[in-house]
Amino acid sequence: MQPTIRLIEPNDDPFLAAIVRQNLADHQLALPGTAYFDPELDHLSSYYEQSHGNYFTVTDATGTILGGGGFSAYDATAKIAELQKFYLSSAAKGQGLSYRLLKAIETSAKEMGYQQLYLETHHALSVALHVYQKSGYQEIEGPLQVGQHTTMDRFFVKRLV
Repeated sequence: MQPTIRLIEPNDDPFLAAIVRQNLADHQLALPGTAYFDPELDHLSSYYEQSHGNYFTVTDATGTILGGGGFSAYDATAKIAELQKFYLSSAAKGQGLSYRLLKAIETSAKEMGYQQLYLETHHALSVALHVYQKSGYQEIEGPLQVGQHTTMDRFFVKRLV
């Protein structure tokens, strides 16, 4: 049975926070200025309920959480959403799930009226960089706005329309 992509539920919160933190720690990015210390990380379900966005969870056939990713409003006037907290567990990597999850996020953002997705990442996350580039994201020189993730050093956008 194929893994399932569904909207986040409150019971998912601690598992997803652990996956995000583990990924960042594995790449020596458990640092201020990354999602590792975001106050909403332990409460993603309630955060995304109020964010003008969505967060999706990937589960295997047994219901084990393999990862997740979401988006929220970044610049509502310009119809730009930000791709956020897009991470998979080690067990999920290499199965093409990141592409399926990214497609679900893009479709949802487009359905909510967003015309672009923006993201911030780090050069150490080489697999993520490959996924974004292969999925049609275009690298830009710097952040659209200076935000809380000041450690991130790679920035991308993708038109959804």
